[in-house]
Amino acid sequence: MMLLAGGCFVLVLLTLQTRTLSVKRRRIMALMQFIAGFLLVFDRLAYLYRGHTGEMSFWMVRISNFMVFVLTLYLIHSLNLYIGDLLRNEGGLSELPLGIRINEIMFTVGIVLLVISQFTGMYYTFDAMNRYQRNTWYPICYVIPIAIILIQMSVVMKHRNLLRPLITKSLILYSVIPLVASVIQFFAYGLSLTNICLVGMVVLIYIFALIDLNDTVEETKAKEIEHYKDEQRRIHTLFEETAEALANAIDAKDKYTHGHSTRVAEYSKKIAEAAGKSPEECEQVYFAGLLHDVGKIGVPDQIINKDGKLTDEEFAYIKQHPVIGNDILKNIGESPYLSIGAHYHHERYDGHGYPEGLKGNDIPEMARIIGVADAYDAMTSKRSYRDPIPQQKVREELVKGMGTQFDPEFAKIMLHEIDLDTEYWMQERTDETPDTFSSRIRCGEFRDEYTEGLHITDHMTRISFNVRPDEGYEQSDCMPAIVLFDSLDARVHNSESKIKDLLYFEYAEICFDGNIASKGVRKIEITELPVSGDRAFRYDEKAARGRRYELTAAKTGDHVRISITGPENAFDVILALPDSSRFAYLSVTGQHSIISNIHAQQDTAPVSEGYIPRLAEEISYIKNEPVGDMPNIQVDGWREATSEGVAVDEEITLRFHSMSLPTSRLVWHCPFVSIYTSKNGWTGGEGYREFTLIRLDGENWESDRHAEHRMIIHRTAAFEGWNEWKDRNRAGIDCTVTAKREGNVITVTTENLGIAIKSITTIKDENVDNVYIALTGDQVAISNIRVERPVSF
Repeated sequence: MMLLAGGCFVLVLLTLQTRTLSVKRRRIMALMQFIAGFLLVFDRLAYLYRGHTGEMSFWMVRISNFMVFVLTLYLIHSLNLYIGDLLRNEGGLSELPLGIRINEIMFTVGIVLLVISQFTGMYYTFDAMNRYQRNTWYPICYVIPIAIILIQMSVVMKHRNLLRPLITKSLILYSVIPLVASVIQFFAYGLSLTNICLVGMVVLIYIFALIDLNDTVEETKAKEIEHYKDEQRRIHTLFEETAEALANAIDAKDKYTHGHSTRVAEYSKKIAEAAGKSPEECEQVYFAGLLHDVGKIGVPDQIINKDGKLTDEEFAYIKQHPVIGNDILKNIGESPYLSIGAHYHHERYDGHGYPEGLKGNDIPEMARIIGVADAYDAMTSKRSYRDPIPQQKVREELVKGMGTQFDPEFAKIMLHEIDLDTEYWMQERTDETPDTFSSRIRCGEFRDEYTEGLHITDHMTRISFNVRPDEGYEQSDCMPAIVLFDSLDARVHNSESKIKDLLYFEYAEICFDGNIASKGVRKIEITELPVSGDRAFRYDEKAARGRRYELTAAKTGDHVRISITGPENAFDVILALPDSSRFAYLSVTGQHSIISNIHAQQDTAPVSEGYIPRLAEEISYIKNEPVGDMPNIQVDGWREATSEGVAVDEEITLRFHSMSLPTSRLVWHCPFVSIYTSKNGWTGGEGYREFTLIRLDGENWESDRHAEHRMIIHRTAAFEGWNEWKDRNRAGIDCTVTAKREGNVITVTTENLGIAIKSITTIKDENVDNVYIALTGDQVAISNIRVERPVSF
């Protein structure tokens, strides 16, 4: 009891120091704790002096018992004050409930009766041994406190919706537990259970109040944080909308750069994400990319929109836009990174850029990222003097610019993004940009309109369409046809410049009356097919939908088979292409016809072996070449063939002859080196995992997440430029590749036509025992492969 009393007095001090409580509530709670502490002290003193007959004991027993009864009433009264304060301040009541006011009257009556009892012995008396004895009217001293408590409970329950749940619980406990204790104490004379419970409830009220206060603070804090976040989001949205509006205003100055700033921002963010930058850094790169051309505001419109070539003076104006952009953005103190992209995105990695001629890592990283994205979008967008450049040509330009115009790391990431973009979505999208195969074309003169090219592979392509004569022409004037071709952009071209730039090559032109113009095939075979007697469904005059045609097409190796079925004839065409390396695209065209309802789909499974009979001997560039320690390989397409694997023990050297195929046109049409593991030593075998792929043009990509890769590329004095590099590879070169293994570190070195490569691969998986090296490539013939190992003495 004395420990509890001491705790109450300590709580008095703590409560008075709790600044988060109102002054009045602190005083009420401190009063409750003060009364509770003295209640326990006097209760304990009454027991200490009980049964002693000395004069001091005489007075202490009487004073202590009186104080116990008085303080019990005052403790219940202080709770009344506490409830009233809660209802006024938290509940918002302007007038105290009737129950609280009745309790005040009952408290006064209780005090008066207690004083009377001291003179009349109504509640208790003391015997000759100075011991406390209950009297006849003793139950009255229980009735008043219990009644007050019950009224308090009813008030709390009635107004519980105005109070916080935790506070309500503490008040109910304060009412229920002392009531139960009072009943027990009434029948168990000698226990101070009621007083101990009252004191415990006082402590509990303080604890609950603190917990509730903390919850309130946390809720308030959470609301403030959410408000702050909302405010930040609003500010961010405003910033984003302002930046986008400014970017759109910049792009609006140039009729050929619509959406350029947004695309550069998106590409820049992609590169930053792939480079492992944090979300915050990626966002900064995005907005810096969005505003990288803000300096064009200061360039005259007639220069920006000039159709012809700029004069030196006009180009000098253009070269000022990074400086102007920096001047505009550098004073935005909250976002200092914005000016970096605007100021330095035209710097070159080799130091030959502008405006300051920075070199290498002296160029801010953000600007190096934006520089790659800006160049990519410039090449893949339409300009006054050219159409968008095909993605594969753009890819080649990025490869050529690695280490000169572009940071090799970020250019490499952009190359990987290109490789993932198989549908060429990363380009300027206009109303003229087709998203799907055209469903309708209108042809006037023969071949003046075409559909986009459909890629013909070893998976059967099925095409169907309706054909009807154009206005003013008869059915006899109407003739559908298809063109079989290859080009970088999968489109038919007739102008000499585009035929050259896009490496357009036409195999054949096939009219649906059976006439075929062979332009670039080695051999062609036509077989007429029987026509079904019931062809009426293929022509619907009422609906004016025209004649219905169907065709299938597939390609395996260097042969293509096309089957055409019309309302009046059907035939099968097999074409022997000049090689296996080129692609084959099919485009629908015609003469004086409207071709509509064009549908195309491709089977999920490849055609069966032997579906296309061979008309001509397979083109081989390795047949007459010398054979070394393993068979020669001819790689007609991306990694379509691979050499035997050779185990990399300590050190191994591969010497071979390489010749890019006559159809090769890009810098990566060259040999590749694969470092991998598998159980049987073959690529694609059981347990196959490739750690890295190294191309002899200097490009590489890590293939396995359990390996770290570092590539060092150096262009020596022997390097004469990429065009010469491609020409020499087509003529044929001898190559040497050395691989050395030290534990789990594989080092590959090679130098070819001035491109010196050192590749260091660290395998992080300790369970890899056997590592192999193999040769592959793209449009390349590799022969006379020799394997050399160091001679041991």
